Amino acid sequence: MQAAIVDLDGTMVDTLGDFAAALNRMLAELALPPVARAAIETMVGKGSEHLIASVLRHVGADGGLYEKAWVAYQAHYLAINGQHSDLYPGVLEGLRALQARGLVLACLTNKPTAFALPLLRAKGLDGFFSQVYGGDAFARKKPDPLPLLETCKALGTAPGRTLMVGDSSNDARAARAAGCPVLLVTYGYNHGEPVRAVDADGFVDSLADIGRFLGLD
Repeated sequence: MQAAIVDLDGTMVDTLGDFAAALNRMLAELALPPVARAAIETMVGKGSEHLIASVLRHVGADGGLYEKAWVAYQAHYLAINGQHSDLYPGVLEGLRALQARGLVLACLTNKPTAFALPLLRAKGLDGFFSQVYGGDAFARKKPDPLPLLETCKALGTAPGRTLMVGDSSNDARAARAAGCPVLLVTYGYNHGEPVRAVDADGFVDSLADIGRFLGLD
């Protein structure tokens, strides 16, 4: 492997608390009922636009509220970004192991870039990545292969030698279509579906195990 592209939500950081806080503040502002964390977990991973539309449908709101909801959500998310989230165990160890063995790293997420960059800084992860791309960086989001292909271009690496590390079928489908090998963590969100049923090259219970998976240890 020459490089690794690493997803953010559900892979490096458990951000479900941030989503719940921001979404329920948004809903309260719109005089709508709250949404439970368990329901939110099945909706995350496809970008903030999809998340907001899904939440509005879930609470029975008029779809015409989307634009107002989007503005409110952005403000509330930026206000609490990182305050209700935690690094998953083993993340720092895994990233350090990859760096120590000469792999160049990029973070590729469907989260808006304006949300991703401060979250990485808040969790002490920003120094690991030579490139950070959010869901608004390219014309299409994962599971489309375009973001992975463009990230490989920016890194100067071949897709076949660039590992995608994620937590969901979005990551795996994008990697397969781009020609990247893909490794999934077992603790993420994956839209509420069993992650081991996803077509991937392997699974790890912690990013601390990634070196052993790649034969680097």
